[in-house]
Amino acid sequence: MQYSDYQAPGRRERSSFGHLGHLKRLGPYVRRYAWVLGVSIFALLITRVLDAFVPLLIKTAIDSLADPAIEPDVGRPALAIVGLVLARFAIFIVARRVMRRISISVSYDLRKRLFEHIQYQGATFFNRFATGDLMSRTVNDVSMVRMVVSFGWVNVITFVFTISTGLYFMTLLSPSLAFWVIAPLPLVVAAGFLMARRMFPYYRDQQEGMAAVTSFTQENLNGIRTIQAMAQEDQEIARFNTISTRYAHMVYRVTRFRAGMNLVMASLTIASPMVILFYGGGLVLAGDITVGTFAAFFAYLTMVTAPVRMIGMSLSMFTAAAAGTERIFEVLDYEQEIRDAPSGAAPDEIRGHIEFRRFSFRHPGAARPTIEDVDIEIAAGETVALLGRVGAGKSTLLQAVVRQIDTPRGSVFIDGCDICDFPLQRLRQVATLVPQDPFLFSATLRENLSYDDPKRADAPLWEAAEAAGLADTIRGLTDGLYAIVGERGMTLSGGQKQRATLARGLVRDAPILLLDDCFSSVDTETEERILSGLTHLRSDKTTLLISHRVSTARHADRIFIIDNGHISESGTHEELLALGGYYADLAAVQSDQDQDRARKARLLHELDGSELEPSAVHKALHGGGD
Repeated sequence: MQYSDYQAPGRRERSSFGHLGHLKRLGPYVRRYAWVLGVSIFALLITRVLDAFVPLLIKTAIDSLADPAIEPDVGRPALAIVGLVLARFAIFIVARRVMRRISISVSYDLRKRLFEHIQYQGATFFNRFATGDLMSRTVNDVSMVRMVVSFGWVNVITFVFTISTGLYFMTLLSPSLAFWVIAPLPLVVAAGFLMARRMFPYYRDQQEGMAAVTSFTQENLNGIRTIQAMAQEDQEIARFNTISTRYAHMVYRVTRFRAGMNLVMASLTIASPMVILFYGGGLVLAGDITVGTFAAFFAYLTMVTAPVRMIGMSLSMFTAAAAGTERIFEVLDYEQEIRDAPSGAAPDEIRGHIEFRRFSFRHPGAARPTIEDVDIEIAAGETVALLGRVGAGKSTLLQAVVRQIDTPRGSVFIDGCDICDFPLQRLRQVATLVPQDPFLFSATLRENLSYDDPKRADAPLWEAAEAAGLADTIRGLTDGLYAIVGERGMTLSGGQKQRATLARGLVRDAPILLLDDCFSSVDTETEERILSGLTHLRSDKTTLLISHRVSTARHADRIFIIDNGHISESGTHEELLALGGYYADLAAVQSDQDQDRARKARLLHELDGSELEPSAVHKALHGGGD
């Protein structure tokens, strides 16, 4: 997500209750607990019935005191009320506890599905959804949904049942007074609905504002070293203030609207008590109803108007959950870029023969194909190096082998079998990719090296560490293999992290190893040791590596130069030097031999005289990544 996205104004669109239709998509998650949910709701309805008997007992007690013809009776109604309240309390506690457990289960199911869905997404997905945004959807939006499951649906059912029960008993006591008491209530309900329908865009903007704050914070903390190195703390604080202030305005807007709605609802419900006081009082004076009935009406009025006053809060809860549901399913509806549809034709045993047949690929939104009509055949056990300028398509070739991109069918084969016929999990077991960006988890070094198999013994870990040139580093750590490396391996240097990720790839002992520029942060002496270790460990296995150093490439059996998505040169180190092309020029520039210095000076002079920027000159000669 770009900084400009954080500044984007909130969207405006016509509000309607059609937005609540998003909540229908929660149905499958709620239906899993339908039986338990139904019993809990039935129990809550019983508590409302028990509530409805309390005013009748109050009426009995008051009438016995007000009417001389009736023997005073306060004790029995009081004991009955205590019994009803205790029974209601016991039922309510159990039912609410079960409801909360159901809401936790639904949110748990949603978060699991979100996380699982995200695990299988590709680069285009993560270009669209920032990490902080995904975290916000997984945490905040799911919490909104949990509130509706826990309170929302129950409130709707109990709202209807409570009003119906209260109105029934009021009509039973005095039909005329009941009519005038409930006459203002439709106006209250209509006002609540009209105000609540405007809240969907407010809640959605608030939740997207929260996502922007989360995304910015996550990105900022990941780049804290760069920020501090460039002394940009004040600028980042100012940017955070801008983003968080915008979010605070959104929260204030929602809070202000909800407060206004609650005030309006409370004001409108004042009419019903006034009716009871004036009209009901007149009926008492006329002898049409008793004092006990008059008092019972106030109790029933509270029973009826309390849920009516809560219409605003309930609708705002539904609106917030609808906005959250829309954002959750925006992620869940995203189609996987890489379809795992194995045919069962993959061989059981992998030798490591790789073949690219007229392989072409264009990244989404790219002006031209990244790779076009590439034909490469790599024999089992062979070591092949890929060299080329930035953006030439080298990394795309490696990603295609393990289907980190949507590799076209009929273009990449392992042991004669189309990689699309392999199950993804098995494909990535037989072909291990060590990416450019060295990533380590915030765990021990041992947990990082044995990430794919935590039960792996120490012996193969040390063997891989020796081959990757990491063993001396491990011995120098106080806790050795059990040293905590910190978030993203922050306690290690760039070269140490790169060697750790290489060791993690080597320990798998896969038939095919794909190394995406894994030696860029190590010195030439360490590089020589690593290459010797690779030769020892992988003498009979296939290795495909990307490098920008001739010193690395010369150890390969064959070298391919990738230029603008095509193979421009191929051969052994000696053959490419004799060819006098890009590889020979690169070797001359990187060489300190006397015979190469004149050629190196000429090449640098030609590039300096061109229109290229100095940084572009360096990249043209040395490359940097794809």
